[in-house]
Amino acid sequence: MKCLFVTVGTTSFDDLIACVSAHDSLQIIKSLGYNRLILQIGRGTVVPKPFSTESFTLDVYRYKESLKEDLQKADLVISHAGAGSCLETLEKGKPLVVVINEKLMNNHQLELARKLHKEGHLFYCTCRKIPHMKALRINNWLCFHFSTLPGLLQSMDLSTLKCYPPGQPEKFSAFLDKVVGLKNKH
Repeated sequence: MKCLFVTVGTTSFDDLIACVSAHDSLQIIKSLGYNRLILQIGRGTVVPKPFSTESFTLDVYRYKESLKEDLQKADLVISHAGAGSCLETLEKGKPLVVVINEKLMNNHQLELARKLHKEGHLFYCTCRKIPHMKALRINNWLCFHFSTLPGLLQSMDLSTLKCYPPGQPEKFSAFLDKVVGLKNKH
């Protein structure tokens, strides 16, 4: 069973859940060979109805003690750009698509996603429904090659992703410190 896991962490990200559970997105997911979609919806108000057919299952839940089991089952993870969710997924060696929450102001999700994408570890996009977007301005960043989630799912090549080097939490921590403007006081 080929599994796609979507997580919003401890927050809410209704746009992501609505986008990935929309009929068009479900058709794309099925066409890519996935027959199970697990949605971890956090505090969200968008709550898709779980269902199961002979060829496809949609599971939905808010929280679990740990996402470890769902991450292990996943052949692909779609996540918000929270540092913890990104790092946990990458450390498990899972292909990752990060979806930027454009409604969060002055956040560092875009910068984190851009950096990890530049290093070849993940793909990133938005939930916008604007087709063929080539550039987008978020928090004064002009982003090129920015895609919507359905478009990215259809065009991405997971074989191009590089494994995230394990056991380097100091490097990730130093990067986050730099992103949020903290300086090493040692």
